[in-house]
Amino acid sequence: MITKKVLNPDRIRYIDGGFSFIPHRFLNDGFLSSLSQKEFLLYLFLVLVSDRYGISFYSYDAICSFLELSVDEYIKARDGLISKDLIAVDGTLFQVLDLPKRPRQSPAKKKHRRDVTHLIQQSLWENQDGQ
Repeated sequence: MITKKVLNPDRIRYIDGGFSFIPHRFLNDGFLSSLSQKEFLLYLFLVLVSDRYGISFYSYDAICSFLELSVDEYIKARDGLISKDLIAVDGTLFQVLDLPKRPRQSPAKKKHRRDVTHLIQQSLWENQDGQ
């Protein structure tokens, strides 16, 4: 087991003013890998700007400006996070939600994984038949 030690005791993080966190389950349970880059960028931004209840009120134009996203990229990322049950939106407010039991994959990502898996399997079968 690795023994942890503080590398720089003068720079230990603490909560001062804002409050944000991402639970370990986000990485360990596959939520991170279920997101596109733009979805993750928007999710991280919303986590950083939200209060302890996950609420934030940044407008889409401010978010697009901060993250250098087009409106179309923003809408696609926002809708992706909503469909994956990671955020709620009422038109004015955002709420970063408690993580669901398991991540939801987008249909395109599921199809891509199936395609890659199929190609690998097909390649292996062809290799076996050729020997």
